[in-house]
Amino acid sequence: MQFDAAVFHDRGAASASAWCFAFVEGQLLLLQEQQSLTPQPATLFDAGGLRRRHYLGRLEGLDCWALQLEQAPPGWQALPLRAAMMALPSPLLELAGRAAQVLEWDRTHAFCGVCGTATEALAQERARRCPACGHQVYPRLSPAMMCLVWRRGAAGPELLLARSPGYKPGVYSALAGFVEAGESLEDCVHREVAEEVGVRLRPALRYYGSQSWPFPHSLMVAFSAEWAAGEIVPQAGEIEDARWFALDALPGIPPRFSIAGHLIRDLAAELAG
Repeated sequence: MQFDAAVFHDRGAASASAWCFAFVEGQLLLLQEQQSLTPQPATLFDAGGLRRRHYLGRLEGLDCWALQLEQAPPGWQALPLRAAMMALPSPLLELAGRAAQVLEWDRTHAFCGVCGTATEALAQERARRCPACGHQVYPRLSPAMMCLVWRRGAAGPELLLARSPGYKPGVYSALAGFVEAGESLEDCVHREVAEEVGVRLRPALRYYGSQSWPFPHSLMVAFSAEWAAGEIVPQAGEIEDARWFALDALPGIPPRFSIAGHLIRDLAAELAG
């Protein structure tokens, strides 16, 4: 499915039906019976107490809208964004994440962070500007690195996986952390791995890919790296457990809707081959 992103809508070319990513109290609305999304008349949600409305672009020629409502219309069910995204096919899950981030940015920047004046939406770009002091804000993005560490063990390749206290029981993942001010992605990878599990990496990092992650507004940038030295020492309060796993004895790992799920499966398959 081809998605063409756009910030503003040509009112003269509105599609008869549209993809509507509607939210109530931060939860995404799905059709109650099918637990899915299908194109709907763009005016369907007007009776739901429309608070915010943003144009996203076109998917297969149909308009895409991000909507914030006061209540769900009959026949629609509000689900937590993560659960809803797991139920959606690509690219609908990516668009749901995009919609959530745009609406959250709009909600949290209704007032100027400098002087407190109500901000105004700009006509020519997706931004809000303070009419009093001129401070201008754009949708926020927080870059975060992810790194899957591996080594050549005595019995074959092994992956270093860890879990935080908030993870689902039995599930382990790659290491991750936010980029600090003044820090490159590469610097962040080496620092976070050292902080979280106490090991050092070989200098050469291998870029894997990136994923927009709307919890609430992250951009996950994923790498793999080979272990160089050090014993695992989990960071207190951050890492509940971390260990080396043989490729044929991996624990529960994230599903494929997250980049972590793809990274772990793909590197394991590559090392096994």
